[in-house]
Amino acid sequence: MEWFVEKHNGTGFMVKIDKKIFEEEGLQKIEIFSTSLGKMLVIDGKIQFTEADEKFYHEMLVHVPMIMHPNPEKVLIIGGGDGGAAREAIKHKPREIKMVEIDEKVVEACKKYIGIDENALDRIEIIYEDGIEFVKKCEEKFDVIIVDGSDPDAVSKPLISREFYHNCSNIGEIFVTQSQSPFLQKDYFEKILKNSSSFPYRKIYLSHIPSYPSGMWSFLLASNSKLEMDKKELLKRYKNRKIKTMHYNVDLHMASFCLPNWLIEIVKKYVK
Repeated sequence: MEWFVEKHNGTGFMVKIDKKIFEEEGLQKIEIFSTSLGKMLVIDGKIQFTEADEKFYHEMLVHVPMIMHPNPEKVLIIGGGDGGAAREAIKHKPREIKMVEIDEKVVEACKKYIGIDENALDRIEIIYEDGIEFVKKCEEKFDVIIVDGSDPDAVSKPLISREFYHNCSNIGEIFVTQSQSPFLQKDYFEKILKNSSSFPYRKIYLSHIPSYPSGMWSFLLASNSKLEMDKKELLKRYKNRKIKTMHYNVDLHMASFCLPNWLIEIVKKYVK
């Protein structure tokens, strides 16, 4: 019996492997496995998703910011080469979705061997470029910017830089990024909070994603305008847009912003 083990700070997550479907090493090491949790994408040794719980992540990453916007017509996705974020964003029927992905091999492998995008990657504009450089020179404005990056490593670490967040604040109305596990990856989490201060309005929300470190996963929602959360209005948008979801709902949306006391104390150091 073979197991894939991802280790973090003296802890680990184990998944039973049936077989390795794909492996390629270039800009990043890409591996795809058939496992007890369905197909699993691993980049540079870190689990990006399993089929069993990827919607827990992608639906919370995408629908929270999208439903907060009254009419999200232009959407920018940074990263997201597996297509899960694009799949969910399309449900809001925006006029335009651009995805900026640094590694074309991730898109090719996910389309060929997994297919969680449900053909969404064929329905959007994909730009193969460093997201840092794209936002730096971008002159367009977007209603929603979604950052779906991997754990901060050599390729994705610039996506948590002060410069990147500043440039995103200049071109986006509502911004969201996954912000790691505040329990097992506190340093990454705090760096994201510290470096995103160019956005005057910021909120942290949580989701439970079993295959991610500790299972507790966080997201940073940010904007240049006050982030209003009127449950009746969110419900109205959810129904009017006829969005079908497996995990996300408006009650969960509202509850995800309720943080435990220890996390409130961390956030308060950076978000007033």
